[in-house]
Amino acid sequence: MKAINVDFAKTEKYAPETQYLQAKDNVLSAFKTLTEKTGAGAEFTGWVDLPVAYDKEEVARIKKCAEKIRKDSDVLVVCGIGGSYLGAAAALDFLKGGMYNFKTDGGPQIFSGNNMSSSYIMDVLDRLEGKDFSVNVISKSGTTMETSIAFRIFKKALEDKYGKEEAARRIYATTDKQRGALKQLADSEGYEEFVVPDDIGGRFSVLTAVGLLPIAVAGGDLDELFAGAQAMREYALNTKFEENVVLRYAWTRQKLYGMGKDIEIFANYEPDLRNIGEWLKQLFGESEG
Repeated sequence: MKAINVDFAKTEKYAPETQYLQAKDNVLSAFKTLTEKTGAGAEFTGWVDLPVAYDKEEVARIKKCAEKIRKDSDVLVVCGIGGSYLGAAAALDFLKGGMYNFKTDGGPQIFSGNNMSSSYIMDVLDRLEGKDFSVNVISKSGTTMETSIAFRIFKKALEDKYGKEEAARRIYATTDKQRGALKQLADSEGYEEFVVPDDIGGRFSVLTAVGLLPIAVAGGDLDELFAGAQAMREYALNTKFEENVVLRYAWTRQKLYGMGKDIEIFANYEPDLRNIGEWLKQLFGESEG
């Protein structure tokens, strides 16, 4: 955790003492509501405990499938939009580097179904020419338009190349545990299935199968990933306020917001972190908007 540092010095002079105290009370109250799961939307806060309460059996299956994909496929096409691809895309960029798709250590990914561009889909199909590939389709409902259209196209490409039976063995569905169009299709076609947990929203799902399968296929170490998440969770939940960068950041935002400074800008100049910015649009902008 020593690698995390936030410089709050430039904000200290702006807020009066009364604003400091009110902001701190607000932050501690929100922190209590979140950790005790007593507020609105508490049924979707499974991400708080996910680093220590994840499904060990499913993660073992993910590792096994990732090894299979790395052995039998040159490319994994990931069909998903929003939280079903941004978290994994961000993780792959900062774990493997933004040019990981051009490396030869196995498991390159292509994200599709995250837009409605026909030219983009055709470019992906062209890139798959002459290559062995598999598809990971990610949708809780199975009816997300962009993802559904892309998956239909790549499913047909698989079946044209390998035949229906072998294509089914190359499709991995990450979807609802019990219901939905994709769940029904996966059951009927015999796809390998992984679960999007009911208590975790898509934008917070990177440590579920949504993000873990693409990360594992690209060679990411899931055990190390969870070790880091567990350490960060312990730090965020149990470090006292004065030394807790997470709470002090929320405190600073509250102070400035209370003074009418309600526009915040995230910027970075590192290409490998570009998708962190895209992901933050959901994590902050859409969550709070």
